[in-house]
Amino acid sequence: MTAELGLYIHWPYCAKICPYCDFNVYRDRGRGEEQAALVRAIAADLEAQRALSGDRRLVSIFFGGGTPSLMDPAAAGELIALARGLWTPAEAVEVTLEANPTDAETDRFAAFAAAGVDRLSLGLQALDDASLSLLGRNHDAAEARRAAQVAAATFPRLSVDLIYARPGQTPQAWRDELAEVLDIGAEHVSPYQLTIEAGTAFDRAVRRGTLVPPGDETAAQLYETTQAVLEAAGFTAYEVSNHARGAAARSRHNLVYWTGQDYVGAGPGAHGRLTLDGVRTATFAPAKPADYIAAVAGGRTPAGREPLSATETAEERLLAGLRITEGLSFAEVAALDLSPDHPKVADLVAAGLIAPDRQRLRATPAGRLLLDHVTSRLAT
Repeated sequence: MTAELGLYIHWPYCAKICPYCDFNVYRDRGRGEEQAALVRAIAADLEAQRALSGDRRLVSIFFGGGTPSLMDPAAAGELIALARGLWTPAEAVEVTLEANPTDAETDRFAAFAAAGVDRLSLGLQALDDASLSLLGRNHDAAEARRAAQVAAATFPRLSVDLIYARPGQTPQAWRDELAEVLDIGAEHVSPYQLTIEAGTAFDRAVRRGTLVPPGDETAAQLYETTQAVLEAAGFTAYEVSNHARGAAARSRHNLVYWTGQDYVGAGPGAHGRLTLDGVRTATFAPAKPADYIAAVAGGRTPAGREPLSATETAEERLLAGLRITEGLSFAEVAALDLSPDHPKVADLVAAGLIAPDRQRLRATPAGRLLLDHVTSRLAT
């Protein structure tokens, strides 16, 4: 049986750089020619990586960024068609596009659906104007609501992203916000706790004392509120920050990452994981669009490659696998000498952070709340 494969395409341009973002993104100003060249470069990259990977069963395509809803829908359609021609498509290939809910982007939803996108991941982030202003978003709450309603009517599947643990946020306000999101009709909700990444504008604001995130106790209360509200609405927290109403609503693409399957990464700064000659191999591309385009124009494949050791592979599986409810098999972390009887595992089971399962390594609900501690304890 042909091995399964996911495809990630990175579109690095944004209308505005959010103050909490540390992704590989660039301002979308006067870059029309560069963007056209980038589409051609990504296409050439896909062909080169097909030659590298051989035929696989393509199960998902994910346009991330950046803000891929800013790209030409026709270009997205061309890349989707190319990918489906290069690899053997599964019976139902999930095609996801990340989008921001500005009116301009909402007007293009129908064109993206016609191009082959069947799952929209909508970055609402918040539903009140004060929070959206704080987060540096370029849409207001009215636009967010309107975009969500249009998306729900346009795409077969809708996922929404939200950020919680915002300064001054209370559990009751968060409960009300979640309830409003559920009324929109999204079948997948990704609530992310606000994290202060080094080097971002928010990092500088925290160091200046002009931004004060909630303390650990409030953040924990907000996390627990998330679980309670979504669970009561029929959503399962199948991953630490992802909740789906039924198995069919889960992100097929993200499950590629979390279950350790192979995936191609194309676009500036994109990373991938491919099993080549039996060795798990990391691929990576130049971060700057101009460098990525130049690599292709020079006849070079932009994807560098680095074989991973058995230990590195096991560490990656540990970090990703513990994020999902099913966890991972002990066989996948054999290189770390982890087993049901290992003292580290036994201690975490006794503490209620790891499930008492002799076949699979699984975090309990309490362990998922302290997942950084759990993974650090097991990996060192």
